[in-house]
Amino acid sequence: MTENELRLLMAESIQKCHRVIFDKYCNYVYAIVINVLRSCGSREDIEDCVSDIFMKIYKRLDKDTSFSGDIKGFIAAVSRNTAIDAYRRISTKNMRNISIDDDNMETFGSDERLIEHTEQKEQSRIILDKIKELGEPDSTIIIQQYYYNRTAKEISKNISMTATAVQKRSSRAKQKLKMLLAEAGIGREGLI
Repeated sequence: MTENELRLLMAESIQKCHRVIFDKYCNYVYAIVINVLRSCGSREDIEDCVSDIFMKIYKRLDKDTSFSGDIKGFIAAVSRNTAIDAYRRISTKNMRNISIDDDNMETFGSDERLIEHTEQKEQSRIILDKIKELGEPDSTIIIQQYYYNRTAKEISKNISMTATAVQKRSSRAKQKLKMLLAEAGIGREGLI
């Protein structure tokens, strides 16, 4: 979206401008938030963060009707900064919930658990990287389907495709993803 297109939409209707921005950048914002919060945030945390981001974007655009600059860069900066703030807040809250008197505290810090946690985190990173390699809209379909448990019908509304097309793309993307994961040395049964 160019600066001129944004100004024209804002002049026509601020609500329409909000809707177009949401439709165009929703998946982009989700990708940024998921990348930051995937290690500590729940689905609800991610949804809340995305909502906060769009509220900040809308407030800025409503206040500054003569917005100038790169809209995608602005959205990326707001998304990244808000997600980092959410990460800090969630991490701090999670650390407060660990009881030092808990009998399981010994196993939490054990070398075996640490190694297992590190391996799981690395495997998750590789899987997400391979999903990104699928390209759009396949990566969005897989993420929405397996990370958010959304149906093909729900996904189709977000990416402007039919539910049947989403199912076909999902099937092809899963096959391609299995090959990519096998090449990366991840071939666990039942992964997808």
